Amino acid sequence: MMAEQTPRDDLLTPAEVAALFRVNPKTVTRWARAGKITAIRTLGGHRRFRASEIRKFLEQVDESTDNLG
Repeated sequence: MMAEQTPRDDLLTPAEVAALFRVNPKTVTRWARAGKITAIRTLGGHRRFRASEIRKFLEQVDESTDNLG
């Protein structure tokens, strides 16, 4: 029996990531191409993003915007 990843790491679509950051899905794709976030490719060639990594990236962005004010 294979051990399941703990905690379970969901995969998000570019649209779901874009909604979290309030940006266009194309921006999320650009971030992936630039290496800011890691994309996993599906068999069909679509990008998916690990929810845990996106949460960490979101926290970093929040911290950097807090320092602006």
